[in-house]
Amino acid sequence: MKEQIRDFLVENLSFLPPELIVVIVSAMPILELRGGIPVAYTFGFGFTESFLLSIIGNALPIVPLLLLFKPVSNWLMRFTWYKKLYDWLHHRTVKKSGNVEKYGALGLILFTAVPLPTTGAYSACVAAAIFGIRFQYAFFAILTGVVVAGLGVGIAMYSIF
Repeated sequence: MKEQIRDFLVENLSFLPPELIVVIVSAMPILELRGGIPVAYTFGFGFTESFLLSIIGNALPIVPLLLLFKPVSNWLMRFTWYKKLYDWLHHRTVKKSGNVEKYGALGLILFTAVPLPTTGAYSACVAAAIFGIRFQYAFFAILTGVVVAGLGVGIAMYSIF
């Protein structure tokens, strides 16, 4: 499914410069930089350029998510459909983020850095909000995790192909 989403975005954004496509793909939930680096590779970018563009794209949603998730979520809780979605998201996040609960901001780095499905910057921002991690700690921890994940994905991508 990730490949289909990535292909759809690349096809429909083909009027944009390739650098911007990489940033947009890296900023998308689910794909994040795990989708951005392979897209950059297919465009022929070198390791450094694909790494930097993907980091920029994946970092863009961190601040708005950290600042707005709690207040928007509290406002939306009055709707039954959102309450159900939030309960599912909360349960899934708590289940997958034992290290975050145990280690706080340090756990966020680990949670974000492991390049597995549903353990990227978006999920880490939700986990930070749920566990009440202060903004500055959460931001730098998630950004550090994104950089570590980017290095891992980039090295794997560029050394294999």
